[in-house]
Amino acid sequence: MAYQNIFTQVQLRGELEPGVPLGPNNDPRFGPFGTSWLMGKLGGAQIGPVYLGKLGLASLFAGFIALEIIGFNMLASVNWDPIQFVRQFFWLALEPPPAKYGFTVNVPLEEGGWWIAAGFFLTASILLWWARTYVRAKELGMGTHVAWAFASAIWLYLVLGFIRPLMMGSWAEAVPFGIFPHLDWTAAFSIRYGNLFYNPFHALSIAFLYGSTLLFAMHGATILAVGRYGGEREIEQITDRGTASERAALFWRWTMGWNATMESIHRWAWWFAVLTTLTGGIGILLTGTVVDNWYLWAVQHGFALEYPATGVVDPATLPGAPQ
Repeated sequence: MAYQNIFTQVQLRGELEPGVPLGPNNDPRFGPFGTSWLMGKLGGAQIGPVYLGKLGLASLFAGFIALEIIGFNMLASVNWDPIQFVRQFFWLALEPPPAKYGFTVNVPLEEGGWWIAAGFFLTASILLWWARTYVRAKELGMGTHVAWAFASAIWLYLVLGFIRPLMMGSWAEAVPFGIFPHLDWTAAFSIRYGNLFYNPFHALSIAFLYGSTLLFAMHGATILAVGRYGGEREIEQITDRGTASERAALFWRWTMGWNATMESIHRWAWWFAVLTTLTGGIGILLTGTVVDNWYLWAVQHGFALEYPATGVVDPATLPGAPQ
């Protein structure tokens, strides 16, 4: 049999595994539902079991309400025409209330009230899913690393849609629901506050983002490269270093002069991923609340050089110009 491990080559077919026993206060699982050849090419062939529980069901219910509110508002914006809804889908939006309403929930539905309602149910759905993630990990005797990584992403979400608008005193500072509209909001936000590229926390966030992709690519490639020596059995390689980890370590020592271990690479990658959204949220939160223009701040604090003079006079600086 030719050696190949880009995709799973050997698929196990045996008695279905129902999972570890549940505690007495848990809802039942659904499944397992059998095996799938396609899923077996990508990972484990067994489908299920699935455990939703009360938290999972509540999360899905709240998320469904949020998506219905957003979807029907987008459909109404194209005069309930399903063809135009599909054609314009990427440009459709549900906008937050205008600045005249400040930060209050007493907003007419057609002027942003639907956005507040959708945000409430979407946030409830996300927080309930976080609680489900935490409780499932504890029930299985796992660490809660997944839940806290998820919490870092939720932090950025809350900063954009709730915490910063609260500090600015206006829902209008929040991000609209929509694909291209939220990207347009990001571009306008950066221009309004002097270019986010001069925000040091934004710079950290991008460094951790690209660093995450590099670390995961390096690690994934390394495990595939030593897969013929059992490199995918990483727990065994951590506790009883074998030929796979020896070769992996040797490769990176030869190419970089230093190597992570079978355990530490996961901690490196976890922290890089978590710090992407953690630092990003800090940078967004400081924008407009502490710093009004990141370019001027960067020049003042030596973070960036001032643009060279171009000889073009800004009309706003001329005598008699409106202030």
